[in-house]
Amino acid sequence: MPVETTSTHTATKTTGRIRQKNEEAILLAAAEEFAVHGYKGTSMNSIAMRVGLPKANLHYYFSSKLGLYVEVMRNILNLWDSAFSNLRAEDDPATALAGYIRAKMEFSRRQPLASKIFAMEVISGGECLAEHFNQDYQEWFRGRAAVFQAWIDQGKMDPVDPVHLIFLLWGSTQHYADFSSSISRLTGRKKQTKEDFAKATDNLIQIILKGCGLTPPAQA
Repeated sequence: MPVETTSTHTATKTTGRIRQKNEEAILLAAAEEFAVHGYKGTSMNSIAMRVGLPKANLHYYFSSKLGLYVEVMRNILNLWDSAFSNLRAEDDPATALAGYIRAKMEFSRRQPLASKIFAMEVISGGECLAEHFNQDYQEWFRGRAAVFQAWIDQGKMDPVDPVHLIFLLWGSTQHYADFSSSISRLTGRKKQTKEDFAKATDNLIQIILKGCGLTPPAQA
């Protein structure tokens, strides 16, 4: 068996870092193109031009536009779901929900294009999400609803429909990314600031938690 030398190991690590950096840059450029032009209006060539790589290099990392689009969608959903997966029946619901709302709003502030891509896909029928929303995802979703039901059964919060509460959490937090242009026009601002998002977050926490019979926790 050949022995891996120090120089070979270093070269492998360097190649891995370059690949990861290029993939991240491609995914970001793809997200920007998909958010502006939609799936049909985006081409591999336009993504390559935005990221500054030859089209052939782009195909080296992602063989097709559909594969790249699905990967962008997968990254979006994994980021959203990771925060939601941490909720547990033994948690304090007020603290857990407030933390989730803050995390989701911060995602909308930092990565609004990702949220818009997801919204556009769902509105267009969500065909590219069909594989993601499979039986495993449905079971994961039911598990999240079960956490809310456990809080209700334990008397920790008012009896509300867990499924509709989840939809409310998702929709209200994504609104600030998906409809940012209308929010800016209605509030007379060119762009929502970090302080605007902080104020909106505090209000969402107040409204949603109060609606669940919870007292919003003091922010640290």
